[in-house]
Amino acid sequence: MIIEVIAHAIAPAGETVMSPYRPLALVAAIALLGGCATIPQPLQGTYSSVSTAAAQQGGAGGTHVRWGGEIIKTEPGPQQTCFYLLSRPLNDQARPKAGVEGESEGRFVACRNGFYDPEVFTRGRELTVTGTLHGIVSQKVGEFDYAYPRVEADVVYLWPKRVAPQRYGPGFYDPFWGPGFGRYYGPGFGGYGWGNPYWNQPRVIIVRPPHQHPPRGK
Repeated sequence: MIIEVIAHAIAPAGETVMSPYRPLALVAAIALLGGCATIPQPLQGTYSSVSTAAAQQGGAGGTHVRWGGEIIKTEPGPQQTCFYLLSRPLNDQARPKAGVEGESEGRFVACRNGFYDPEVFTRGRELTVTGTLHGIVSQKVGEFDYAYPRVEADVVYLWPKRVAPQRYGPGFYDPFWGPGFGRYYGPGFGGYGWGNPYWNQPRVIIVRPPHQHPPRGK
């Protein structure tokens, strides 16, 4: 992506002067670049769109693919390590999608020369691989013989763990805005709002019986 920012003006005398809009233009350009999704360099390239389900049917041998998903198990062998994965669609960064968007597309196995520690490549971690389809591997899933499409991987990319977003329940107060007059999240403000958290609460009226004076002695 190329962004050209014209941020100067010509004065009447022909001198170049700084435009007051240049700082704003630079900030906008940086924000735009920061928002662009970038595929990590090892995963860049052109690949087939064949899915794991289609590859299970055979006939896709030699196809160059970029697949990803969650690790089910990691099995080091004498010469190479094989990763059994629950396949998920990739986002625009080539990372497996999470949540509802990351609905499983089946399973596959990717093998690469060398030792990869199962204590690092643990169950549930997200992995993207590139490589060439090379047949089918049959392995038991429970009592079922599952046909795993096999990828001879040339790149194995382990993604960092996702950071779970903080979730706040009703009545959360921002501690940096002072007691009683900060932001308030919860009922009474449409889910969030500004103001005293005790506004919009039902009034409580306490009625006490009138004070009874003891009878005077006769």
